[in-house]
Amino acid sequence: MKTLIVEDDFTCRFLLQKLLDHYGQCHIAVNGKEAVHAAKAAMDANEPYDLICLDIMMPEMDGQTALKEIRGMEETKGVLSSKGSKIIMTTALNNMKNVSTAYNALCDGYLVKPIEKARLTELLGKMKLVG
Repeated sequence: MKTLIVEDDFTCRFLLQKLLDHYGQCHIAVNGKEAVHAAKAAMDANEPYDLICLDIMMPEMDGQTALKEIRGMEETKGVLSSKGSKIIMTTALNNMKNVSTAYNALCDGYLVKPIEKARLTELLGKMKLVG
């Protein structure tokens, strides 16, 4: 599984990487702008990310905007969101506005920090990314 972890906080980024690195290759981006560039480069190389963990609150470009841009790039390439990268939104904010905005922009999952290994593993299983 090829994963892009998008997180501006070092500790959160490090913990997510530790949880995901045994499933495969992990790349890092520290803001939404870097995430969009990384996702585009991966798509252009015909090696899209299987999973993108996308923090909502980040500098330069927030996760909600990055999510919309990534889904837009997939659509331009003729890739349905159900066949594109699985995108999990991660945030310290557990409110319905953020959750509904993320799902309306076609995210595949939503996790509230601190990320629990069992909850992440369960979500990856539901997405059929891990057995």
